[in-house]
Amino acid sequence: MISTKRVFTSSPFMMLICGSLILALALGFRQSFGIFLKPMSLDLGYSRETFAFALALQNLVWGITQPFTGWLADKYGASKALLIGALAYMLGLFFMAKSTTPLGLMLSAGVLIGIGLGGSSFAVVFGALGRAFDPSKRSLVLGIAGAGASFGMFAMLPYGQFLLNSMGWFGALIVLSITCILMFPLSLGLKEKKIPLKEKRDTRAALTEAFHHRDFWLLGLGFSVCGFQVVFILTHFAAFIQDHNLPLTIAANALAIIGFSNMLGSCLAGYLGGKYPKPYLLSLIFFLRAIVITIFIFCPISQTSVYIFSAAIGLIWLGTVPLTNGVLASVFGVQYLSTLSGIVFVMHQMGSFTGGWLGGMLFDRTGSYQIIWITAIFLSILAALCYLPIQEKPLNVLKATMQPIDKA
Repeated sequence: MISTKRVFTSSPFMMLICGSLILALALGFRQSFGIFLKPMSLDLGYSRETFAFALALQNLVWGITQPFTGWLADKYGASKALLIGALAYMLGLFFMAKSTTPLGLMLSAGVLIGIGLGGSSFAVVFGALGRAFDPSKRSLVLGIAGAGASFGMFAMLPYGQFLLNSMGWFGALIVLSITCILMFPLSLGLKEKKIPLKEKRDTRAALTEAFHHRDFWLLGLGFSVCGFQVVFILTHFAAFIQDHNLPLTIAANALAIIGFSNMLGSCLAGYLGGKYPKPYLLSLIFFLRAIVITIFIFCPISQTSVYIFSAAIGLIWLGTVPLTNGVLASVFGVQYLSTLSGIVFVMHQMGSFTGGWLGGMLFDRTGSYQIIWITAIFLSILAALCYLPIQEKPLNVLKATMQPIDKA
């Protein structure tokens, strides 16, 4: 099988703009779902575990579909995967508004939106951008695109909160569904064509190489902790704040602050990733997360402490994504970056499923989020240690210095 590479019909700068805006919409909608937890649960009689399980399922489906949409993007072009994702996302939001039973919520918010995210988020967009830009600029470009995702969180949360206050959760979800239409023209900005290469390396060979290297799995293990923490906070932080007798407005502001702060954090992570070893930066991020969460949960919860925590955790929020994809590109190349990124993202989403669902389950059993916060601290330390032995070297160098994993 003759390998191919992709040549983009848009300029790299236009691709960066369109890719960043797609991430802003896709991730912005997703990160606003936490503000719907209480109003939907109260109106429809759901427990927190029911709503949390739907969002946890969303993250699991997102992860499962990501290798397939990544493969689709690598083989047929990012724009085709993005169109599928946009359509599924739009339908998922529409049917989420229409759902009146737990099963309906699972199928809409869980399955459909999960598929939508799989086709419109990091693996597809980052894979395209990774191929389009020179390696010397790649880390910074991925950081800027990651900041676009954070801008979506910053912008879409107030937007969602405004819609929620003015027309209730049903009307808000319908309007968000209509807003998804913007993804369709933006996807054309990542349109590409393929040209043949002399290299005879197909998807199967690329996967075999990755699966037989220890660092690929260490990267995925650390990334799964990131998913656990991020989705727990996105799903439950608004309710946690309200449980401490603070209004929903403060909860929405806190999530928006995380998004705004991470615009700076993602750009900084991308910039530093071009100058320092990315595995060490990833390890530092998780050590800092452990410190920030520890200080927060053992201090009195107030508006001030919530906003300080949000700003601090936001700086180290999604900076893991460009750094992780940067390591994959450095070690395994960019030809199959979307596919490999998608597989690592499965592990991220397994953690996401666990964090989102376990937070709701433990709250319903104990009436508190304390156990899950403490779990997040210990997992942060574990992830920080996982990244330290990773070697950010091209595959041909690693083959000479590392022993492959023996087949069982």
